[in-house]
Amino acid sequence: MKRFASIAIATMMLTACGAASAEPKRPQSPPVPLDKPAATSPTARTASSSKGLDAVMGKDMGTLVRMFGPPRLDIIEVQGRKLQFSGRACILDAYLYPDGKNGAETVTHVDARRSDGAEVDRAQCVNALMAR
Repeated sequence: MKRFASIAIATMMLTACGAASAEPKRPQSPPVPLDKPAATSPTARTASSSKGLDAVMGKDMGTLVRMFGPPRLDIIEVQGRKLQFSGRACILDAYLYPDGKNGAETVTHVDARRSDGAEVDRAQCVNALMAR
């Protein structure tokens, strides 16, 4: 009986190993390219990316409205505010929170994407919305 159990276990183990190696490998799909800045060097990329962000980071709602026009969305949250601006090139979400000095809400973070949800460079989105 012990011999039969040993043979059965060995057979199951071999079958499992054979099944794993017999599976065909699936081809991996290539990664989906995202919009990237034209600059190739890391230094140039950082410089171009921060130029557009400097225009909005730390700014208040009035400044953003003067830059981009009325927001598409204005969502008042418990501790802050989200403003959404959109154009043909992208959608920009600006998050404003009290600055701690005088309580004025200023931009502390921005997100950017295309209308299909794909990420875009935040600085390029800011520049595109200012150019319209």
